[in-house]
Amino acid sequence: MRRDNRPWHPVEPASLHWNDAGNPISAEFGDVYYSRDNGLEESRYVFLQGNNLPKRWRHHSRRHFCIAETGFGTGLNFLLTWQAWRELPEPRPDLHYLSIEKYPLARGDLAKALANWPALESLAAALIDHYPGLLPGQHRVLLEQGRVTLDLWWEDVADALPDLASHGRALVDAWFLDGFAPARNATMWSRQVLYAAARLSHPQASFATFTAAGQVHRDLAGAGFEVNKAPGFGRKRECLRGHIKSTATAPEPMTDTPWDIPGTVTATPASALVVGGGVAGCTMAAALSRRGIPVTLLEKGTLASAGSGNDQGILYTRLSRRHSSLTDFALQSFRFASQFYRAMFRSGQLTTGLDGALCGSFHQSDNRAELIALGEVLTQLPELAQVLDAQEAQAVLGIAQSSAGYWYPESGWLRPVSVCHALVDADNIEVIENCGEVTLETGAGQWRAVVNDSVVASAPCAVVATGTAAATMQPLTWLPLQAIRGQTTHLPTTEAFEGLRAALCHKGYIAPAREGMHCIGATFSLNDDEQALQAEDHQHNLDSLADAVPAWRATLTAFDPATLAGRVGYRCASPDYLPMVGPVPDVTAFLRDYAPLRKNARRTIAVEGEYIPGLYLSTAHGSRGLTSAPLAAELLASMICGEPTPLSRELCRAVAPARFIMRNLARNRI
Repeated sequence: MRRDNRPWHPVEPASLHWNDAGNPISAEFGDVYYSRDNGLEESRYVFLQGNNLPKRWRHHSRRHFCIAETGFGTGLNFLLTWQAWRELPEPRPDLHYLSIEKYPLARGDLAKALANWPALESLAAALIDHYPGLLPGQHRVLLEQGRVTLDLWWEDVADALPDLASHGRALVDAWFLDGFAPARNATMWSRQVLYAAARLSHPQASFATFTAAGQVHRDLAGAGFEVNKAPGFGRKRECLRGHIKSTATAPEPMTDTPWDIPGTVTATPASALVVGGGVAGCTMAAALSRRGIPVTLLEKGTLASAGSGNDQGILYTRLSRRHSSLTDFALQSFRFASQFYRAMFRSGQLTTGLDGALCGSFHQSDNRAELIALGEVLTQLPELAQVLDAQEAQAVLGIAQSSAGYWYPESGWLRPVSVCHALVDADNIEVIENCGEVTLETGAGQWRAVVNDSVVASAPCAVVATGTAAATMQPLTWLPLQAIRGQTTHLPTTEAFEGLRAALCHKGYIAPAREGMHCIGATFSLNDDEQALQAEDHQHNLDSLADAVPAWRATLTAFDPATLAGRVGYRCASPDYLPMVGPVPDVTAFLRDYAPLRKNARRTIAVEGEYIPGLYLSTAHGSRGLTSAPLAAELLASMICGEPTPLSRELCRAVAPARFIMRNLARNRI
C-alpha cells in the first residue's frame, strides 16, 4: 500500500441515496447496507450467531479476541458486537475489532444512518465522536478504557488483507465477511482476499457471511475453510458459515525483502521493563498496563525531567500536498493523540487549564500556493484542519493576527510532566525514579535492569525509551541519533497576552498561560551542548514571537532577556525525522543475511529479520513526542502482544529502527 509522492487528499466517501424508510443505499454498488426487513436482527443472526458469539468469548483462552470485518459500512455490526460484549459478565476477553472499508461514510451520513437504531444511541454517539472522518490511512480507536479496540482501515480490502497477512502471524479469531453482494462488488470476494483471510486466521477461527454464492463457497473451501450452509435471514434462502481447518494456502509472491518481519515469534510476556520516564516511556508503560502486563518503569532522574520537561508543549502535526511516510505517520499519530488526550481530560486524569487544554492551534504559513491547494481538499476534513486567512485566524485566536495559516481544532497544549504522572498512575505499574544510569543485561529469557552492579528489576521484555541516551546502551550503540538543543523562555502573562484563546505556532510557539506563565520557544540548535540558559536564545524567542504578533512587539521588547527564566532540553531525532519504534535488530545477523544488498540494492532476499529477543525501542520522537508517542506505544504493545498493528506494513517499516541498517547496506556504507 505505497502512497509516497501521490497527491494527498481525503478518501472518497461512500456515495449514498436514501430510500423512503430512511435507509442508506450504495449509489456505487446499487446495494443495501443492511436488511430492509430488520437490519439489527440480520446482523445478529448472520454474524454474531454465525460465529457463535458471545458464547465463544466465555471460553476464550487468550487475553483478547480479534474480529476482522470486510466492509465497515454504517458500523452496525461493530455496534452490535460491542453491545453483546458489554452485556457479557466478567471474565471476558478484551475485544479487538478490525474493519476495512474503501468508501467510508462521511460523518454526517454515518450519524443519519445510525439514527435509525435508538437502542444503540449511546454506543452510536461514542462511535461518531471517535470517527476519523475521511482521513486516509489506518485509525485506532480505544474504547472502554482500552478494553475495546477498533481499528478502521480506510483501504481497498484487496490491498489491506494481504498487507496484514504479510506479517506472517495468525491474528483473527472470527471473520465478518460483509461486503456488498459478490455480483455487485466482486473484488471484495476475490480469491486473493479470501486466501489472505485464511493466512491471518488462528486455528479454529470462524467466519460468517450473508451470501451463499457458489464461487465464494468454492474459494473459501480452497483457502482452507470448512464451509457450511445455513438458513438465510429473511428473504435470503441460505448463508455461509464455518471455520478454518487448514491454512496451507500458497503465500503471496514476495516483492520485498522481509527484513522487518521477525523470524522468531515470541510469546506475550508476563511482565515488562520500560527504561525512560518521558512521554515515550510513560505512554509505553500505560499501553502495556492496559493489556494486563505488569510494568516496572525506571527513570534516571524524575519523570519527564529530560526531553519531556518543558512546562508547555503543543500537539503538533504537518500537512503536505503529497503523501509520504513522514506525512502519513504525522497525521495518523496526530488524530490518535488528540483522541488519547481528550479521553484523559474526560476521565479526570488531566485537568483543563492546569495540565493542558485541547483549545485548538493555529499554524502560520506564508506558502500561498500550498494554502490554496490544501484549502480545497481540507473542506472534506474540517475536523482535521482548516485554512484561515488572517481575519479568520484572529477570530479563533482572540488576538491580532496578520498571517494566514492552518487551524487545527482538535489540537492544543499539554504539560508533559502532568501527562507522564497520569499515565503511570496504575496498580500494575511500578515507577522507580532517581535510579541513575541503567544498563540492560540478558540471560535465561530475562532482561535485567542493572544499577551500580545490582539488579533492580527483571522481565522477559524490555523497552528502551531514553532519547539519545539509548545509543549509549551496548545493543544500541549503532543507532544514528542526534541531539538538538532547544531553549524555552518563560514569560509572565500580561494584559496584552490575556486574549489568547488557543495555541499559536510560528517559527516558535505560545499557548494560553498556565498558572500565570507562558512557555514560549523554542530554539533549534544542532551541535550545541551548552546546558546553561543563554540570553541570546531568549532574545531569539522574543523576536520570533514579535514577528508573529507585531501588536505585541512593544510588550515583548520591554522584557530583559538576561533576567528571564526558561529551560534547556534536548530533542532526540533521527536522520529522516521519523521516530524509531520497533524490535531491536541483531546487527551482526543483519550484516550477514543481507550482505548481498551491498552489490545489488534492489535484490530481494527471502530471509526474515533476526532480532534480539524481547528487546524493543521507542525513541527519536524529536519535537513531536506528544503527538507521536501514544501511537508509537500502541504499535509496540501490539507487536509485543500479537495483535494487529495500528499501522500498515509500509509505515511499520518506515519507523522500524532496522531501516537504517538496511539503508546503509543498500548504499554500501557498512
